[in-house]
Amino acid sequence: MARVLPERTPPAAPALTGLLDNWRQIVATGNLPRDRAIDPVSRWLLITRACVFSMTLTSALIGGLLAAATAPAVAWRYFALAGLFVSVFYVAPPLKLKHHGLGEPGVFLVWGPLMVCGTYYVTAGTLPGWVWLASVPYAIAVTTVLIGKHVDKYEQDRARGIHTLPVLLGREPSLRLNQALMIGFYPVVLALVVSGHIGVGVLLVAAAIPRLRQVLRAYGQPKPAAPPPGYRIWPLWYVSLAFYHNKLAGGLFVLGLAVNAALGL
Repeated sequence: MARVLPERTPPAAPALTGLLDNWRQIVATGNLPRDRAIDPVSRWLLITRACVFSMTLTSALIGGLLAAATAPAVAWRYFALAGLFVSVFYVAPPLKLKHHGLGEPGVFLVWGPLMVCGTYYVTAGTLPGWVWLASVPYAIAVTTVLIGKHVDKYEQDRARGIHTLPVLLGREPSLRLNQALMIGFYPVVLALVVSGHIGVGVLLVAAAIPRLRQVLRAYGQPKPAAPPPGYRIWPLWYVSLAFYHNKLAGGLFVLGLAVNAALGL
């Protein structure tokens, strides 16, 4: 008699909670743990780099609010093409900007001058020189997030021959550089106000200084050997700290610009 083998049960689809956790991990870190099965939404989130959606929106809001009271125009293609160039060649051959220590300057350029000034130009049809300066604070804040991520991946990138800025500079100098950039966000904002280029509403960013101090303390201490209770994006550490500061500082900068626009400051 032939032996009847039991039917093989197909693997169960991930529970909704598992899918939501996958999507949250990708949005928070830009990565999906290797032990997780990839679903179509997760694949789309990875391809579109959903982890930077909030920073992209913030850059666009900054540019739009800087030009809130001006007439629209459509002269945008120099900015769009330059942003596309950096985005594509960040990891694509032949340039592979990330592999040559140019990923961080590229991100500074895209999420600062290109997005902020590009949005302003689309809205206003002109581009005063001070707008380039006004794009610098958030460009700094976004760059700290990428540096933090590359510090987290320092050993992995160095072993693979990927010469990110932290690999070129060294781990500890990169941590100190990121601290300096986070601090530098505030005097740049103050200089824009003192020079008269931006209204005093953006001084609301001072409310983020307590969080800055918290992040700087964490940067000045060794990375924990194990994740704190409830910490769900381990082993990433420095990138989450940088983004924690970025969200509040950038959000307050946008709020300050909205106050300026509303009150005509």
